[in-house]
Amino acid sequence: MTNTQSARPLFISFDGIDGAGKSTQRDLLTQWLTDMGHEVVLCRDPGTTEAGERIRDLLLHRKELELHPRTEMLLYMAARAQLVDDVIRPAIASGKTVLCDRFLLANIAYQGHASGIDLEDVRSVGKFTVDHVMPDLTILLDLPEDVAFPRLGKNLDRMEAKGVAFMHRVREGFLKEAEVYPHVAVIDATQDIETIQSAIRGAVSKRLEELAK
Repeated sequence: MTNTQSARPLFISFDGIDGAGKSTQRDLLTQWLTDMGHEVVLCRDPGTTEAGERIRDLLLHRKELELHPRTEMLLYMAARAQLVDDVIRPAIASGKTVLCDRFLLANIAYQGHASGIDLEDVRSVGKFTVDHVMPDLTILLDLPEDVAFPRLGKNLDRMEAKGVAFMHRVREGFLKEAEVYPHVAVIDATQDIETIQSAIRGAVSKRLEELAK
């Protein structure tokens, strides 16, 4: 990979069911990209902005509130709109590489495939929300739900508390979307940490080469 290719700014999102190891792999990729000369901005969706963090708390930790899946979806989208305008778009414009824990694909899987909202409705609202800002690459860490669920411990957030059957539908949704969603690298997350990271770096290098053409 040339220096020009390696330093090109990227927008990369990480996704997968809860417990798949996104945070660990994102941190390892951050160090690798930094070593190559990227200035990396980390964010999470929902979250990062003040408005986004408040919405995140409502969505994930206010378990006493009954939220319809449509309400969930719209709250996630609202947090994402703020994240795009306040963090992601400015970072990309200034030549920085953005690594985001989840993005639009998560809503399609969680509220669409797993919760029953019409997929085209989710995509339509999502298109308006992101306003043309989409990842150059999505790293989808794929892990069976019966492996992921025990990793979550006892202090489950609202999404995690929906159970194994729900997580199965989410995983199936991610895999279906990966067949049609642009630029998704499906990584087997049952492997050891180093092997997973090697596969992620390979996917990033490949995408950088494609974008350099």
